[in-house]
Amino acid sequence: MTETRSHPFEALGPDLLIDAVESQGFVSDGRFLALNSYENRVYQIGIEDQAPMIAKFYRPERWTNEQIHEEHEYCFQLMEQELPVVCPWVNSRSDSLHNYGDFRFALYERKGGHAPELDNLDNLFILGRVLGRFHGIGAMQAFKHRPTLRVENFGWQSYRLISEQFMPKELLPAYDSLALDVLKKVDQLLEDYGPINNIRVHGDCHSGNILWRDDYPHFVDFDDARMAPAIQDLWMLLSGDRQEQTLQMAELIEGYNDFYDFDYRELRLIEVFRTLRIMHHSAWIARRWTDPAFPRAFTWFNSPRYWSDHILMLREQLAALNEPPLQVRL
Repeated sequence: MTETRSHPFEALGPDLLIDAVESQGFVSDGRFLALNSYENRVYQIGIEDQAPMIAKFYRPERWTNEQIHEEHEYCFQLMEQELPVVCPWVNSRSDSLHNYGDFRFALYERKGGHAPELDNLDNLFILGRVLGRFHGIGAMQAFKHRPTLRVENFGWQSYRLISEQFMPKELLPAYDSLALDVLKKVDQLLEDYGPINNIRVHGDCHSGNILWRDDYPHFVDFDDARMAPAIQDLWMLLSGDRQEQTLQMAELIEGYNDFYDFDYRELRLIEVFRTLRIMHHSAWIARRWTDPAFPRAFTWFNSPRYWSDHILMLREQLAALNEPPLQVRL
């Protein structure tokens, strides 16, 4: 018989959630709400006579303690410069990472807001200014423990996992041929580009991780912070066709240059890192497929239709990789 193993997050019942928060000196009112998070588990926990707290329980065995502390330290450095980030709560022992049972967790003040309107060029100008300040601080020192975004870990490893374990047999020849062409093109572009200036970045800078309130952005969830080129935090804010993206990038860069000099050569990397994100995202779901939360949330994943669409998306990316980069001149 095959032994059935439960997932570690299945132990996160209401009693454990509340006990973990109360271990830090809070008194819960017993209310909790699961928030939209899959890599980790995030809950809003009611606190007596206070505003609720946000409790983030880290996925076991993903990050080391040193890597989590680097995430927190980067947030604290940004906050010290009065930048709009939501930092973890620190207890009386100056700890921002806490342990309860088999879990590590962090607590955050609850902040309200909505996703920014990225089709508003004024908003993009403001986002560019904030990210310029972020990167000025991010470039001052390097992460020692967190990884660097590379083709090997986002591209080649993703390809091998999907090819060997998930791609339907009838689609495998087309996928293998196309994915290899895509990755060889990415390798060629990066070789032609030369040395990359990697700095500390947010790493997952899409609209879902930005809370817009009082006409200003507030950044949350630095869980994917890593070493990468600055463009990694900018390209995810683009949308629409080439002309629209050119206008959007111009606004971002204009604001960005107020605080940190943008390297225009990095415009050549936009489609490279967009391609790597597409490949890595599918592999991320695949790696987490034994977590019951993933089949429930991504019901469309791992179907022939999904993989056909994935192949089509990679074909479109190969075409984009062969196009000239965006041309932005201020």
